[in-house]
Amino acid sequence: MTNIPDRLKVSPFFSFYLVQAIQIGVGILGFQRLLTKAVGNDAWITIILGGISVHVVIWMMYKILDKQQGDITDVHRTLFGKWIGSVFSILLVIYFCLLTLTILRSYIEVVQVWVFPGIRISLFSIAILTIVFYIVNGGLRTVTGMAVLGVVLPGYLLFSLFYPLKYAFFENLLPILDHSVIEILKSTKQVTLSLLGFETLLFYYPFFKEPEKSQKWAHLGSASTIFIYLAVMVVSTAFFSEEQLMRNIWATLTMLKIVQLPFVERIEYVAISSWLFVILPNLCLAMWSASRGAKRVFKKRQRPLLVILLLLVCTASCLIKTREQIDMISDYTAQIGFYLLYGYIPFMFLFSSIFYRMKGRKST
Repeated sequence: MTNIPDRLKVSPFFSFYLVQAIQIGVGILGFQRLLTKAVGNDAWITIILGGISVHVVIWMMYKILDKQQGDITDVHRTLFGKWIGSVFSILLVIYFCLLTLTILRSYIEVVQVWVFPGIRISLFSIAILTIVFYIVNGGLRTVTGMAVLGVVLPGYLLFSLFYPLKYAFFENLLPILDHSVIEILKSTKQVTLSLLGFETLLFYYPFFKEPEKSQKWAHLGSASTIFIYLAVMVVSTAFFSEEQLMRNIWATLTMLKIVQLPFVERIEYVAISSWLFVILPNLCLAMWSASRGAKRVFKKRQRPLLVILLLLVCTASCLIKTREQIDMISDYTAQIGFYLLYGYIPFMFLFSSIFYRMKGRKST
């Protein structure tokens, strides 16, 4: 069991913000294209199915962690021993660094295309990651505060969905179930990248004052995320034709272009700027989890390990130049995340259940 001082812990209801803050990120700006390519107007059904599967995975994670009353590194060490357990933990550290890189570089690309075409990737990466270091260095309580701001402050952007409704044709959603069940189930993989990140729970679980009570809030946080994705998908399908959605890389931002306000001419610029508050919790939670995992494995202080990981992410971000490279990194991250959620987590759930059941029999 991991012993965390009470002064470093957060209340259980903050799991709502921690889950939602990392699930909503760059993906929501353009997830519609991939889903529409896969299942057309049935994309909204895919989001519902993906959301249900996420709730199942969250339930499994809590079952794994409740038995150990520690983080995932404790679980690895108990189930597989010191050396093999450390390998599993290091792989998770690498994964969270890759997730950080994907989020950072995707956001920089949005800024390059929509706002500042001539921006220097290196300077922008350094600026954002410096802020990330400052927040993560403050501990999980500071990261949690950033997550709350990341959920609350950009919330006004949800009201912009009402503007496209003036030009929406909900007949675009028909016919329902126009694709086979197999096609719809396969397309749930496309939702993965947009919903990734909540597996950071594997590391911050011991930081809740009463971890068991945080589960309902984690489910509520994920449910609210799914509702937002579903609302954006339905409005996008009704506003665009199917061909337009398949060609539009950032459909959400394109819809914002029709919003007209007397004091703002281009509201999508405001949205992209405000989206930094959404991206920061993504980056902070992923890097906090990576540095926390490295600390637990190597038994070193978290700050120097955080600096090393941030430097690696920053260097990799500067090396990625083209749209094809960004797509490749995003695809790799989505595939790894998919197998993590639907392969690794179920395996750990079954293995730990068998392990503790056999251990209980031996003790009796």
